Amino acid sequence: MRVRPVIAGSSLSHLDCARCGQREDPDYLQTVCPECGGPLLARYELSREDLRGLPWDLPHRSCDLWRYAELLPVRDRKRRSGLGEGMTPLLRADRLGAALGLESFWIKDEGRNPTGSFKARGMAVAVTRAAELGVEALAAPSAGNAGLAMAAYAACHGLSALVAFPADIPPPYVRECRAYGAEVLVEGATIREAGQALKRHIAANPKWADAFDVSTLREPYRLEGKKTMGYEIAEQLGGVAPDVVLYPTGGGTGLIGIAKAFEEMISLSWMGETTRPRMIAVQMAGCAPVVEAMRAGASRVVPPETAQTRCWGLRVPSPFADREILRTVRDTGGEAVAVEEKELLPAARHALRTTGIDLAPEGAAALAAIPHLLRGGVIRPTDRIVLLNTASSAMYK
Repeated sequence: MRVRPVIAGSSLSHLDCARCGQREDPDYLQTVCPECGGPLLARYELSREDLRGLPWDLPHRSCDLWRYAELLPVRDRKRRSGLGEGMTPLLRADRLGAALGLESFWIKDEGRNPTGSFKARGMAVAVTRAAELGVEALAAPSAGNAGLAMAAYAACHGLSALVAFPADIPPPYVRECRAYGAEVLVEGATIREAGQALKRHIAANPKWADAFDVSTLREPYRLEGKKTMGYEIAEQLGGVAPDVVLYPTGGGTGLIGIAKAFEEMISLSWMGETTRPRMIAVQMAGCAPVVEAMRAGASRVVPPETAQTRCWGLRVPSPFADREILRTVRDTGGEAVAVEEKELLPAARHALRTTGIDLAPEGAAALAAIPHLLRGGVIRPTDRIVLLNTASSAMYK
């Protein structure tokens, strides 16, 4: 009879800036780099001997993202629980793949997470770590799913939450956030304008003066929750990497996080140097700053004058981590591609009728990108391809 495995302490070592390399102490509450304002990334003691054999222990652990606790930043073992986030299914989509001309095609269905999206991963880790470091109130602007996840995990940990949405956010997001006990602002045409409204509201309301900002990559730990998608993909594929990951890209935390996970697995000798997947950033033609920057060979994005798409998660005209998104795509040999609004519904219907998976618009965008990528020679029919369906479609209906 096997003894229940003992999960060791976090191997979190330090934080360093993705831009200037400034090193910071992870056991103090941190936001962005104090030297250059860049995002801080969590680093781990990857030479620790117990981490080498971790893959053999994983099958005996809980089926949530806390199975990777040694490679996550939460130190207090009693806090490593949440709402059941992570270990979403990686579904082989043979009929859909064959129709597209692909030999090996999977869909990672993040809509199965608590609150219906991959945002639950990031907020589960970020909010837990914030609570561990003494935070009592949280604030963030959101295009939809992140605000919902923040409200849920704030409730889980007994924290106050303030969410700001753009004015045209679907009403269910507002209702559900308020049901979790969060205060909600609805203002502005984009997430950027919602963020500006949030700052004004905080400045005018002393009760929120100490609210901790958990916006995309303005703290170090949402990325750590998102990176677990990469660990899961490798585990679910039997310890190997796919050739390509198709990722609907707004703020880009998940794209950067998945690549970070594979870098860590290579450093841990869990897989070879040549097994890093090519990261494909998928955006909408109405808001494609990463695509335009890739075409121009630029290191920064230029926000579009207007940002129009019903893919709320992809309506991010000026991602804070633009340099990191572009570097990740280029360093992995990936690409960025934009699709049209008119392609979304046919792609979603095709998936529904051939797989039974109800894609969110962002997932449909990634699916719609495949014919473009095949025609352009960016992906090959023989590639092992994983598509991220980042959310449930329920909130869009």
